[in-house]
Amino acid sequence: MTGIGGIGAGGGPPAGDEHARLRQTAQQFEGLFLAQLFKEMRASVPNEGLIGSSAGQETFTGFFDDAIAQEAAKHSTRGLGEALYRQLARRLDGAPPTGDVK
Repeated sequence: MTGIGGIGAGGGPPAGDEHARLRQTAQQFEGLFLAQLFKEMRASVPNEGLIGSSAGQETFTGFFDDAIAQEAAKHSTRGLGEALYRQLARRLDGAPPTGDVK
């Protein structure tokens, strides 16, 4: 089975540390979300001018956006990844799901 990041993949935290794997996967999910957001934001800006963009520039910009998105997700303490982790961590601890989000 393959998954995002550490769950089901070869790299990442040891198999026994479920919370660390869950947190890492939630951060990676947030990074993917932010990368998609950056891509769509860039697509909404007209790219007109004296010099058009080249394929190399577009590739570099895509890699740059991906890297920035992953770093932003790593350092975010109140983002989508953290909220996702808190929700799913309750299930790791064996607590029944509740309707409130803290």
